[in-house]
Amino acid sequence: MLEILFILILLGSATAMAVMMFVKIPALVKLNPSADGRKSDSFQNIKERSRSILKLFSKERLLYKFLSSFKVLILKTEKKTSTLLANLRQKSIDEKNKFSDDYWKKLKRKK
Repeated sequence: MLEILFILILLGSATAMAVMMFVKIPALVKLNPSADGRKSDSFQNIKERSRSILKLFSKERLLYKFLSSFKVLILKTEKKTSTLLANLRQKSIDEKNKFSDDYWKKLKRKK
C-alpha cells in the first residue's frame, strides 16, 4: 500500500516536471541572450573575477591544505580509536580480576 503511494507521488512529480518543461522551453527559446548587452557584460565580469580569484590560489597550495586537514582528521580518528581500545582492554582486565581462580574456590566452600 505504501509502495503504491510512493509510486503515485513519483509519477505525479515526473508529470509535473514534464509539463513545466514543455511550457517553459518554448519561452526560453524565444529569448535572445544577446539582446541585453548588460547581461552579457556582467557575465563576462563575473567570469573574469572568478578567473582572477582562482589565479591567486595555486593548485599545489590548495592540495597541500586539503591533505593537511585530511591528515589531521585521520590523526584525530586514530587517537579516538586508540583511546577506545585502551578502555576496552582495561574493562577486560577488570572483568578478569573480578572472576579470578579464587572465586570458584570460594563458591565451592560456600556450598
